[in-house]
Amino acid sequence: MEHIVHYDPNLPAELPSPCFVVDIERLEANLKVLDAVQKESNCEILCALKGFAMHSVFPVLSKHLKGVCASGPYEARLGSELFGEGVHVFAPAYSQQDMLELIPIARHISFNSFEQWRLHRETISASGRSISCGLRVNPGYSEVDVEIYDPCAIGSRLGIPVSEFEDDLSGIEGLHFHALCEQNSDTFERVLSAFENRFGNHLPQMKWVNFGGGHHITSPTYDRDRLIQALRSFKNRYPHLTVYLEPGEAIAINAGVLVATVLDVVRNEIEIAILDTSATCHMPDTLEMPYRPEIANASGANEKAYTYRLGGLSCLAGDVIGDYSFDAPLKRGDRIQFLDMAHYTMVKTTMFNGIKHPSIATWDPRTEELIVVREFGYEDYRNRLS
Repeated sequence: MEHIVHYDPNLPAELPSPCFVVDIERLEANLKVLDAVQKESNCEILCALKGFAMHSVFPVLSKHLKGVCASGPYEARLGSELFGEGVHVFAPAYSQQDMLELIPIARHISFNSFEQWRLHRETISASGRSISCGLRVNPGYSEVDVEIYDPCAIGSRLGIPVSEFEDDLSGIEGLHFHALCEQNSDTFERVLSAFENRFGNHLPQMKWVNFGGGHHITSPTYDRDRLIQALRSFKNRYPHLTVYLEPGEAIAINAGVLVATVLDVVRNEIEIAILDTSATCHMPDTLEMPYRPEIANASGANEKAYTYRLGGLSCLAGDVIGDYSFDAPLKRGDRIQFLDMAHYTMVKTTMFNGIKHPSIATWDPRTEELIVVREFGYEDYRNRLS
């Protein structure tokens, strides 16, 4: 048995490593919060598959959420086959083949330009399916600090700015914007005001609006009452509209961890622990943006007695998760638990360098049931290549 330290002792020791573990109790707690928001504000909340696509728990999600939003044919097919019929799709552009694959399964399709709408509208009409089509607009206002995550940054390719918006909206039934990133309801209010100021004159002829993702609804610091009031107020102004939200992160905030194992400890002026995981392969946000994952029973560098730089297995020199300190020295076989690793992790993983992909498991602390849903091997790596 491996030496188990530095992580929640309630997780069973027989977990494979590395392994993503989703806590079913915490996931259901998030879903109950989202369901309450739906009921109190008369909106519909979708699961954004770009943020969380663990389909083994779709039966849990589908009890509370109204469908999925997808970024293309593969996500849409996953949602259609394993979640249900409520598939909403947006992509910056669609090929003709994309559209042929989407038409049989999508309920809503949003377009990023009038040109894309004109290109595909006849194909949709000829299909005979009742698909509600919309346009993504750029509200011209956001408060996202990191430009790579800001859909309203100068020169953004996402959403039609008001200066490029056309008058002919025949066939269009909805407007969609996305301008938040891990933000609170006060930010949403200001973005919504900008949206209404620029595009509100078109809302009377619409059937629905989609306020996108980035709503941190299940975060402990989120003001849900303010969100509910903002949505109710909007519905009072436009009672005929169906309102959709599509949070990705809020579905699984604080509901999952990544368990990893120390393989070696080396020294190069500082102590360096080599793990069986990888920043670039398994948690790329640590390199893409100023993000530092928390670790159970660990603190920042030099805050506790023993400080280590945690490094991954790939050949990338910068495959480093960060510097952390622990109460006791790390040694080979010790396990480490990276917190809040369910969203925007599994969906972004790669097999670069042939690094072993983390297993995927569920854990229910109420019943102490551990299910290893999926383990990955050489064939998974080989079959991605040719």
